[in-house]
Amino acid sequence: MIVDAHVHLARLPTLKLGWNTWLSPASDRAEVESVYGPDGAIVPERIDALFAAGGVDRALLFTEHSPRVTGIQPPEDLLPVLEYNPTRFRLVANVNPHLHYPVAAELRRQLDLGAVALKIHPVHGNFAPNDRELYPAYAECEQRGIPVITHTGPSSFPGASGRRGDPVLMDDVLRDFPDLTVVLAHGGRGWSYEVAGFMALARPNVWLDIAGLPPRKLPQYYDRFDLDRIAAKWIFGTDWPASPGIGVNLKAVADLGLTPSVLDAVLGGNAERVYRLT
Repeated sequence: MIVDAHVHLARLPTLKLGWNTWLSPASDRAEVESVYGPDGAIVPERIDALFAAGGVDRALLFTEHSPRVTGIQPPEDLLPVLEYNPTRFRLVANVNPHLHYPVAAELRRQLDLGAVALKIHPVHGNFAPNDRELYPAYAECEQRGIPVITHTGPSSFPGASGRRGDPVLMDDVLRDFPDLTVVLAHGGRGWSYEVAGFMALARPNVWLDIAGLPPRKLPQYYDRFDLDRIAAKWIFGTDWPASPGIGVNLKAVADLGLTPSVLDAVLGGNAERVYRLT
């Protein structure tokens, strides 16, 4: 099973960022444009065909409530895609303590829509991931076996707060919720690869989402670690549309020379286990 565990399907009318800012220099712009309709919404059959052509069996679709940076991308915007192919696409919830009170009630609402994980974005939302206002949501996730994904590292988008992306801030959460599964999105991107890597190796319930990282540079980013050992904690994701293409990223990971069992885990097995995908 191939899993793209980090996908952003923004509806353009509610995207605060301009098109040229939202897309990265690596983005395949023609590919991205091809899946949008004239109203700026994703066309379900087009995005489904794109991920099918890329060999992706499951894709996790992220929502976001970050009005100061990217805007509001609620789960309701993704329902047509989820309904079109509920086997391939799965929803990821998102809460922001500046907008949602109580956060657990909003989390439950999104879980009822079918979300398989909770994503928090402290860098875009300008809050600390160990903010006690998030603890009711973490408690809900721990009780129900729902993994929590948190953005780590900085963001180049205007208004982002890079210091909120320090993975060390999640150490408090892991201490207070020892049975909570935590995924460090972007694997500590920027200046925190070593910290994120040590956290993942020290705890069986911590994983590294490698979305948004050029695969060929992963050995460089994690050069303090044995590659197969640290890769065993990786979860593949493209950070689409900020990627040169799904197939391009898959091939680049395959070309790293990982042992077959580790490669299978990176490209799908770890995500299948963490997010309980079938």
